[in-house]
Amino acid sequence: MTDSFELLDIDALNEASEMLKAMAHPLRIAILRLLKAGKPLTVSEIHELLSIEQSAASHHLGILKTRGIVCAKRKGKNIYYTISHERISNVIDCIQKCRR
Repeated sequence: MTDSFELLDIDALNEASEMLKAMAHPLRIAILRLLKAGKPLTVSEIHELLSIEQSAASHHLGILKTRGIVCAKRKGKNIYYTISHERISNVIDCIQKCRR
């Protein structure tokens, strides 16, 4: 090993692993791509755009929210979802680049 090689601490590795596990589902990746591409969306908008059941959209958003990958903000009766951090957008960019 060289001096320039720096090990990540175990906590950082665990955090990255948990984040990637939470994202590792085709529908969750699709949801994140939608959120990255535009404005904040509601569960109803996501289920319509992806042609999935509303309960499925809610389930996957719940997992992403629990892991801190998306944020939810209530406006009136609706809850709008956004990506929580720029690093999540960077991961989505990497996934898209890997597909090419």
